[in-house]
Amino acid sequence: MNAINGWKKTTLGQVATLVKGISYASEDYCGPGEGAVFITIKCVSKAGGFKREGIKYFKGIIAASQVLQPGELLIANTDLTRAGDIVGCPMLVPTINHGTITMSMDLSKVVLDDEKVDRDFLYYKLMTDSVRRFMKDHASGSTVLHLQTQAVPGLEIEIPLSKSEQTKIAEILSKVDRMIEQTEALIAKQRRIKTGLMQDLLTRGIDEYGNLRSEQTHKFKDSLLGRIPVEWEVKTLREVARGGAQNGFFKKPELVGSGYKLINVSEIYQPFSIDTNREEVERVEATPNDLSKYGVNEGDLFFTRSSLVLEGIAHCNVIRKINEPTLFECHVIRIRPDKEIVAPEFLALFCQSNVARLFLMSRAKHVTMTTISQPELEALNVLVPPTLEEQMTIVDSVLSSERIIRHTENQKNKLRLIKTALMQDLPTGKKRVTALLHDTEVVHG
Repeated sequence: MNAINGWKKTTLGQVATLVKGISYASEDYCGPGEGAVFITIKCVSKAGGFKREGIKYFKGIIAASQVLQPGELLIANTDLTRAGDIVGCPMLVPTINHGTITMSMDLSKVVLDDEKVDRDFLYYKLMTDSVRRFMKDHASGSTVLHLQTQAVPGLEIEIPLSKSEQTKIAEILSKVDRMIEQTEALIAKQRRIKTGLMQDLLTRGIDEYGNLRSEQTHKFKDSLLGRIPVEWEVKTLREVARGGAQNGFFKKPELVGSGYKLINVSEIYQPFSIDTNREEVERVEATPNDLSKYGVNEGDLFFTRSSLVLEGIAHCNVIRKINEPTLFECHVIRIRPDKEIVAPEFLALFCQSNVARLFLMSRAKHVTMTTISQPELEALNVLVPPTLEEQMTIVDSVLSSERIIRHTENQKNKLRLIKTALMQDLPTGKKRVTALLHDTEVVHG
C-alpha cells in the first residue's frame, strides 16, 4: 500500500528509543514525601492515558536515564488484563509539583528524536487500532502479559512529513481530551453536590415553605439515626413493608427466552427507577401460580441478595411503572412498601443512602459469596417524614440533581464519540488537517 501524499512510512525505532523502568521490591516503597514519585502500571488507563490513583513512592536508587520530566511519553510493558487492554498503551507523565519522578520496570520511556516526530502526535498514534493490534500480537504470558520490547522498535507507522501537521493533529485531539477531562471533573462535582443534598434532605427534610429545616429554626430530637426533625419517626424496614421481605422466582435455564418479563440483579443497577422496557430485560416462562407469588407491583423495592463483593450487597432500586406482567428473580429480595406510611421512591432513596448502605453491608454474611438474609434486611432503621407530600418533595429534589448529572454524562459520551471518530481519521491520515494550517476547512487525503 502506497504512503499517503505528504506522509512517510517509518518505524518506531527510527524516530525513538526505549528506556526501561526500575526493577524494584516491595521494601523499596515508601510514603509520600519520603522518596521519588513512582509511576506504575496502574497509572495507565485502558487504551491509553494517565490515572493518578496508581502513583506510589520509591526510595531506591534511580539512574539518570530513569528520571522523568512532565510531558514525557511512556508505554506499558506489562498487563494484568487478559484482553490486553493495557499492554503497549501510551501515557504522558503528568505535572507533579514536588520531587523526582521515576517509573517502574512495567513501563518504558519513549525517548524521541524531536526533529522527526512530535511527542503528542506519537502519543495519539500509539493509541490507533493498528498499533494496538501490534502491541497485543507482541505480548505473551499466562497470568501477566509481557510486551516483547525488543520487537517494538520494528513497529511500522506512517507519519506526516511536516512537523506542523503532526502538531496540528495533536492539538485537535488534545483539545477534545481537555473537554472530556473538564466534563468528568464537572460530573464529579455534581455527584458531590448530590451526595451532600441527599444527606441534608434525608436527615433534615423540607418545611412547608420549601426550605431545609435547621435546628436554629425548627425543633429536632435525638434518635437511633442521630438528630432528626421532631415530627419524623424511625421505623424498621419491616414496619413500613406489607408482608415482609421475599426472595424471588427460581428460573430454570430452559424456561428463559419467552414469557413474562423478569427483574434480575442487573436491573437493580439501572439508574433510579427500574425500566423493564429495555431490550436486555429477560423473559421467562412461568405458571399463573408463579405470577401470583412472584409478580411485581408498581412501587415494589428490590435488593441484591448476593454478591461477589461486599460493596455489591443489598443495592436497592424501585419500580415505578409496569406495562405488562413481570416477575422477580431468586437472587433478588422484594420489599413491598406500605404506601400509606411511606412513598416507595422516598424509601428507595433512603436505602441508597450512605447510612443505609453501611448498615446493610455490616449485616451481610461472607463465605464464598457475600449474602444478606431477609431478617437482616428487614432490621434496617429508616427515617419516615410524617407526610407523603414532604417525602415526594425530597425525592423530586434529589432526582432533579440526578437529571443534571445525566445531562452532563450525555455530553461526555458525545465528546467520546467525537474523539473516537477523530482518532480513526486524523492520526491515520484518512482526513487531512493541512488546510487548517492555512485557516481553511479540513480536506480529505
